[in-house]
Amino acid sequence: MKRIILLASVVFALGMPFSASVPSFSTAGPSQDAPAVPKVIPEVIILAQDGKLGKVKFNHANHATKNYNIAGTGPIDCVECHHTAQPASEAMKHPPLKTAWPADRTTTLTKELLANDPNSVGHIACRNCHAKAGTTPITIPAIPEIKASDSAAIVTLTNQLAFHRNCANCHADVLKNRKDIKGPTPQQCTKCHMK
Repeated sequence: MKRIILLASVVFALGMPFSASVPSFSTAGPSQDAPAVPKVIPEVIILAQDGKLGKVKFNHANHATKNYNIAGTGPIDCVECHHTAQPASEAMKHPPLKTAWPADRTTTLTKELLANDPNSVGHIACRNCHAKAGTTPITIPAIPEIKASDSAAIVTLTNQLAFHRNCANCHADVLKNRKDIKGPTPQQCTKCHMK
């Protein structure tokens, strides 16, 4: 019996370092022994950990709960950023962000789904697909590429480029559509990046 407990402890301890490399979703339900625990959105996420211009302190809770959408009428839908967290049939309606993960996904990520159905497929970290330049993503064989909208050039959507395109384009649209906002423009890098 002691050997089994020791072996289980070693396996558990050795398994811990590997959990960070596994995508942050699960298609398996909870074990019968463990109760489902509601998931919550993180309040603040630090992006660009090693960015040349400094880290970005992204207030995830504000974007997900306050009137931060382009019209200023409500929060930003989860799939505006977490585009893979919806069924493929829905994702296909929004090119070029038309990938679902996993491919057979049946639910769309919402705050309510995350809180009320902890066994549902959540989301994966952006960097799991949009890796740093020169690295291989965790969940797919290569960093996604799209055709540039204004030329025939192919653009590799690295982590940095994916964030800049998504965040900067949204900020630009908000500033264009809402005269009440004085938020950072895409050219004001140090409004988001802080040393």
